[in-house]
Amino acid sequence: MKLNSLNRLAVRPMRGALIMSAALVAASACALTQTPPEPGTHQVTRAELLHELEELKSVGYNPSQGDYGDYPADLQAAEQKLEAKHRAEKNALMGGNQAAQTKPMP
Repeated sequence: MKLNSLNRLAVRPMRGALIMSAALVAASACALTQTPPEPGTHQVTRAELLHELEELKSVGYNPSQGDYGDYPADLQAAEQKLEAKHRAEKNALMGGNQAAQTKPMP
């Protein structure tokens, strides 16, 4: 009889508190994973990643080399080539616009 009253007074409330604390921990973990990005940041879309990969492939990067290639160096070299390509394209556009602006009008 004494054990039953002890069970009712101490163990059951502790079990409830344990269940509630576990639920709160789970809820807070879910809330942390669903927080939006910092204001002013942009989440990269899948389309943007695929476009970037296509651009890297256009300058010679081959992601399917696997362990045979030198991964970080290959990617960094391709990124540098791509940056140089974009700079050259920008300079060509800017040079074309400047040449068109400096031509005397008839």
